[in-house]
Amino acid sequence: MSKKMLVAYFSASGVTAKAAWKLAETAGADLYEIKPEVPYSKADLDWTNKKSRSSVEMNNPVSRPAISGKMMDMEQYDVVFVGFPIWWYVAPTIINSFLESYDFSGKTIVPFATSGGSGMGKTNEKLAPSCPGAVLLPGKMLNGSLSQTELKVWLRENKLPVK
Repeated sequence: MSKKMLVAYFSASGVTAKAAWKLAETAGADLYEIKPEVPYSKADLDWTNKKSRSSVEMNNPVSRPAISGKMMDMEQYDVVFVGFPIWWYVAPTIINSFLESYDFSGKTIVPFATSGGSGMGKTNEKLAPSCPGAVLLPGKMLNGSLSQTELKVWLRENKLPVK
């Protein structure tokens, strides 16, 4: 039986969106953008300002930014790739909002991220409580211009279908 796959992503500046599109194309997966109810401005994303929206959210472990809209047929997917930019060495808290909006029991969650310099850090450790009952695979950084060949190798390594 073939697995139905979804690439869900949050992108603040467009970098993660490009990685998500390429991954969805390579995996033959559907694409879904996780959009904040209140879009992030450039000032909101200023990580050097301790009072910026992103800094305040990331410093509060229970912060759950609201998401605009909801995917109605999430139950049809077996594998959900979740993409995001790395903020403070982990996923932005809007990713926890997304994961906590659905029941992922028995599904496979595959995180992927983009970053200017840091790795995945403690991302999975911080995401696991938000998707109880799911299989959370190790994440991967999808920085730069990854080739389809590189993406296919990663998918195969995780025993996931390739288009």
